[in-house]
Amino acid sequence: MMRLSQMLFVTLREEPAEAEIPSHKLLVRAGFIRRIGSGIYSYLPLMWRVLQKVSQIVREEMNATGAQECLLPQLQPSELWKESGRWDTYTKAEGIMFSLVDRQQRELGLGPTHEEVITTVAKEMIQSYRQLPVHLYQIQTKFRDEIRPRFGLMRGREFIMKDGYSFHTDEESLKKTYQDMDQAYRNILTRCGLAFRPVEADSGAIGGSGSQEFMVLAEAGEDEVLYTDDGIYAANLEKAVSLPINAEVSPFITYEKRATPHSDTIEKLAKFLGCSPTIIVKNVLYEAIYDNGLTVLVLVNIRGDQDVNEVKLQNELVKLAPTYQANTVLSLKVPDGIAIQKWANSPLNCGYIAPNLSDDLISQNKEQSPLTPLDKGGYYPRFLRLADATVKDLTNFVTGANQSGFHVVGANWGTDFTLPTVVDVRKAAAGDRSLHDSSQLLQSARGIEVGHIFQLGTKYSQAMGATFINEQGEELPFVMGCYGIGVSRLAQSAVEQSYDKDGIIWPVAIAPYHAMVIIPNTSDSEQVKVAEQLYQDLNKAGIETLLDDRNERAGVKFKDADLVGIPFRIVTGRSLKDGKVELVKRANKESQDIAISEVVSTLKHLIIGN
Repeated sequence: MMRLSQMLFVTLREEPAEAEIPSHKLLVRAGFIRRIGSGIYSYLPLMWRVLQKVSQIVREEMNATGAQECLLPQLQPSELWKESGRWDTYTKAEGIMFSLVDRQQRELGLGPTHEEVITTVAKEMIQSYRQLPVHLYQIQTKFRDEIRPRFGLMRGREFIMKDGYSFHTDEESLKKTYQDMDQAYRNILTRCGLAFRPVEADSGAIGGSGSQEFMVLAEAGEDEVLYTDDGIYAANLEKAVSLPINAEVSPFITYEKRATPHSDTIEKLAKFLGCSPTIIVKNVLYEAIYDNGLTVLVLVNIRGDQDVNEVKLQNELVKLAPTYQANTVLSLKVPDGIAIQKWANSPLNCGYIAPNLSDDLISQNKEQSPLTPLDKGGYYPRFLRLADATVKDLTNFVTGANQSGFHVVGANWGTDFTLPTVVDVRKAAAGDRSLHDSSQLLQSARGIEVGHIFQLGTKYSQAMGATFINEQGEELPFVMGCYGIGVSRLAQSAVEQSYDKDGIIWPVAIAPYHAMVIIPNTSDSEQVKVAEQLYQDLNKAGIETLLDDRNERAGVKFKDADLVGIPFRIVTGRSLKDGKVELVKRANKESQDIAISEVVSTLKHLIIGN
């Protein structure tokens, strides 16, 4: 029970300067959160109630699957992360982990995630297959040093998350828990009253094989989701695959070199030659720096009308890391044209590169390269050449001539150029045909990622020597799964999905309170008396109710009620003379007068119905 007159409750009429999206603005204006520093927020009483409700729904659904709740340390020794091979990735490459040194000069990290800690626990406590499977989870504050904290609780440096980890004897057991988590996450988001879409996803730095994200659909979502109307396919843009439009037939029959002045982009080149971008082979140069300091220059061939998906490319480069005696890629970027010209000691414009750009360019002038100092490992002496699948079957294509102002036409793989290793590094797009049914075109939506489940396999258990003895007496690494859901992010995404010009519209299940009783005029003893009695009766009946007993004008109270977004509002106003009060539904502003004696039963019915 809570009276607004006794609550830490301050609303703002002006939008906060630092807020960019509606949910961030509204949570600050409505007194749910307060900014303390960049990406750091205080959860005020109303917000804390929302977070507790979300956490409880998460807890109930997790417990229903047999998962066991625990609490793991936020301070983590660097040794664990070095053992798994992720210390450099998280502190240098992605730079996402807060790290520190204690008074004994020991390196520690503030936990952005807990795979290393939980694997250590399992390694020390689980010896036999008889103890498996085991699924542990926690609901805890996590820390990530975001490059650009923004959007309030969406991308903060400190946030609340449920992370769970499962240990299994084999893939079959893992897949069962993975399916259980898929259903549990669907249940959680449904119970929270959110519109969402599960999508195929990229595993990123967490690693592993299969993974799936749960996207709350909202216009301000940072992620683009591609899906088909038949409901069979949905994927994050980073992971999505599709069939591009068919390439046109090339008008060029014979191979020749042509002057193409001022044609250093696909658009300019296609216009100059009067041909389709679909018959052009675009050659994109990347600089990849591996974790052993080695710089590898990557030349990607892709169809002119397509773009490189750098997440897919990074994944291919990580797969190739052992070739370069490395574990992972620290950075991937397109070096600018001026840098390439200095580095290659050549006036060559990037728009005129050919698939057979000479390896000699790397070695002949690398000492003058501004790209990466040699004391960090130097350059690999040959280009890594990769061809996207879109160029594999092109014939009589157009491409660069390794000379500024010139391209070649009528070129073919096998005769004019060697086809490199073929990979899928193409960025799928809305309007592409679906792989499962070419009549289904991919549609696009914006989403906020609130959950992610991974089939990790043996990535961490192998690296950290976490094993069990199977039925045959063999020592094998645990097969692992990982399951995360952002509690604080989910709470804000509910606002991003549901608000109007007047404020927040909370889903009933996670609203800080179910109802608010408003006394329009606190000097009217009858209004006060009825409001006080309803306040007591509703709370006794299990309907969480706020009482606005502040000495404020009625208009201020109504504006605050709309801003805060409590689902139901009861007003002890003019209709009291008829033994009635006004009941307003926040979601649609629908208003009705109901008998005072029917308020409790009516609200119970409305809350259960939601």
